[in-house]
Amino acid sequence: MPLPMIELLIAVTIAVCPASGVRITCVHDGDSIVIERERIRISDIDTPELDGDCPRERALAIEARDTLVSLLNAGPYRIIREGEDRYGRTLVIITNDAGSIGDQMVAAGVARTWSGRREPWC
Repeated sequence: MPLPMIELLIAVTIAVCPASGVRITCVHDGDSIVIERERIRISDIDTPELDGDCPRERALAIEARDTLVSLLNAGPYRIIREGEDRYGRTLVIITNDAGSIGDQMVAAGVARTWSGRREPWC
């Protein structure tokens, strides 16, 4: 059953997820976060993977993750739920007063607009 579209306004300090243990509210990577144990994927972008295929991808993945942490901690943001992906993560658009956080990450050079499939970063 699809999730209803719900908009949340959030203002909470968020950090990088720990490598192991309980993940309550944190940033996993540049396009995945956890809020109150709910796994969330930002649906309008794709970012490099932390365990990527080459050193450049892995370095850019860390930059993307850290950029997302900074954007989320810069002030309140809104989460608009759009459904679920095949991995059971909630798909969302996140916005702040400057607009889509995904668009801001693309402009910063640490993400791509989601094309519907993963593209190589190496």
